[in-house]
Amino acid sequence: MSEQLKKAQQNLLSWYEKFGRKELPWRNTDDVYHIYVSEIMLQQTQVKRVKEEYYPQFLEKFPSLQSLANAKEEEVLAAWSGLGYYSRARNLHATAKLCPVTLPTTLDELQKLPGIGLYTASAICSFAYYQKVGVVDTNIARVIKRFFALLDVKDVHVYKKADAFVNPIFPTPHNQALMDLGALVCLPNNPKCSECPLHFTCQGAVAPELYTQKQKKAYESLELYYGIWVQDGRIALKQSDTRMYKGLLELPSVEPIEENFITAFKHSYTKYKLTVNLYWIEQLEESVFWLSLDEAQSSHISSLTKKALKCI
Repeated sequence: MSEQLKKAQQNLLSWYEKFGRKELPWRNTDDVYHIYVSEIMLQQTQVKRVKEEYYPQFLEKFPSLQSLANAKEEEVLAAWSGLGYYSRARNLHATAKLCPVTLPTTLDELQKLPGIGLYTASAICSFAYYQKVGVVDTNIARVIKRFFALLDVKDVHVYKKADAFVNPIFPTPHNQALMDLGALVCLPNNPKCSECPLHFTCQGAVAPELYTQKQKKAYESLELYYGIWVQDGRIALKQSDTRMYKGLLELPSVEPIEENFITAFKHSYTKYKLTVNLYWIEQLEESVFWLSLDEAQSSHISSLTKKALKCI
């Protein structure tokens, strides 16, 4: 490794010591299960929400792989309620059943488990097992592409550069520092290059915008119609068989009847922009579960259903 790269490694660690997010709870543990849970949650959820809402509550309910393995799926989905992308929770549960004691220690073995790809496997190897392996999330990929001036390259090439750049003595804080640098300084738009510890050796600093992929997310609009059936203080819910919310409890779908209209609200889910319409109903042909509103709110329901329940 060149002296220039070694100096960049040192500058990066010095910056991390001053400005890194070392207070994050999953950075103050070597429990591989806790780190694994945090990585799965952080895939599609903001750090603040994971840290303050979901991570502590989930680990309080399921403090170990064994406790998660022993749980029923509906219990796991209820603890995940509001996080979305529920396949993540199902994969966590499936992995716990396969590995109730601990997780494998190699990239190859980890990637054989449900829902664990190269990124999650490398994060576990680096953050839990302190291995010299590059970790590449969206933030780190942006830093690596700019630092090495990688334009229009495949992911495998970015990983090779990340692996080559890893500090051999302090690989874990090195990867955490790159992650924070991308989140706090090397931003997609208007990067703070003057604050960056890699600025003087960054090959893409002249035109950092060239190394930022700007793909506008395409949304599909959908109109949904749900029925509100209440009896004796309890509300009717059914088990969803839709791809979006499979296995969760939700309000029954109905044909709209204008005189029974209650309200409508907007909701976003993955690639969908939803308009959700609610109607009073008094009967259904399908079987339902009757729950009090308190029971429903704490059950395995989606954030969409939670919004709907607040409307009544």
